[in-house]
Amino acid sequence: MNFEKQMKKCLKLALKAEGKTSPNPMVGCVVLDENGNEISTGYHKKCGEKHAEADALSKIETGHTLIVNLEPCSHFGKTPPCADLIIKKGIKRVVIAMRDVNPIVAGNGIKKLKNAGVEVIENVLEKEAKDLNEVFIKNMKENKPFVAIKCATTLDGKISTSTGDSKWITSEKSRHEVQKIRNKYDAILTTSATVIADNPSMNCRLKNSKNLIKIVVDRTLKTDINAKIYSNPKEKVYIAVDENLPMKNVFPPHIEIIKCKTKNNKIDIEDLLTKLYSKGVMSILVESGGTFNGEIIGKNFADKIYQFIAPKILCDNDGKSAYAGQKQLYIKNAFNYKIKSVKSFSPDILITLCKGL
Repeated sequence: MNFEKQMKKCLKLALKAEGKTSPNPMVGCVVLDENGNEISTGYHKKCGEKHAEADALSKIETGHTLIVNLEPCSHFGKTPPCADLIIKKGIKRVVIAMRDVNPIVAGNGIKKLKNAGVEVIENVLEKEAKDLNEVFIKNMKENKPFVAIKCATTLDGKISTSTGDSKWITSEKSRHEVQKIRNKYDAILTTSATVIADNPSMNCRLKNSKNLIKIVVDRTLKTDINAKIYSNPKEKVYIAVDENLPMKNVFPPHIEIIKCKTKNNKIDIEDLLTKLYSKGVMSILVESGGTFNGEIIGKNFADKIYQFIAPKILCDNDGKSAYAGQKQLYIKNAFNYKIKSVKSFSPDILITLCKGL
């Protein structure tokens, strides 16, 4: 057996908890008997609950082969080590898509299994497994949040006309997909300029969706505290301000000020991302104007881009671009991304781009 079919099922199971496991990875598990028949499945539903292996093994007395998309853990965290449970249950073979990049595990789970006489097969659908847990990999390798940009543009790359009109560039189908994308991330980030211009709620309106963390980059605290983005007391809000800004304001309990370094009268984004990560923000979706998008791109902070494109052309030289910044004289200076997927949300398309792992 090459176990690819079962590993695909693991990945599908893991996706059932997309957006719910942070800061943990998404993991699915399939258990087979000695004849290769499926006898149990499981997945990690959310942080603090059973890991995928424990979920699957809790439903059976024993098994022969366990397939999982991430190396079983070898340490005590919020739950006991999965490697120990696998050994205790008498599993003879473990099939893994990728090794855990968490330095606490990083091969130790595999070592523990092998030392106990368990056969270990690695790298089954490894690329697909890495794509699935791109956020977790970025967190573990760089100790930084995973950053994605979402924008909606015309075919000529505009997010609004020269007068600022932008309702609506894309279709209702596209806007519904945006809600699904938001639900994948820990937080949504925007700027004071967007809050002042559009007064967005920036929440997730799907049924049973989570309360997103909101982040507003507002160096001088010029946004109105009564703006929609601040209105839900169940949603944590971080406002990034100049570290030297005198603080006289009193904010509701759900709003917290993050004092950041500045450069050229702008919030130092790297400093902000570092501080957000220390507060447990593992993934961020940026929804802002072209100037801030351009800054994120220009400083190489964007790991992924979701660009919805409508079949509309403005031909407006003064229309606002999705990515604004310094002028480039040569094509060779362009920032390069890989097209990961192209999907239709008729009449629009969504192009998803990434830097790659």
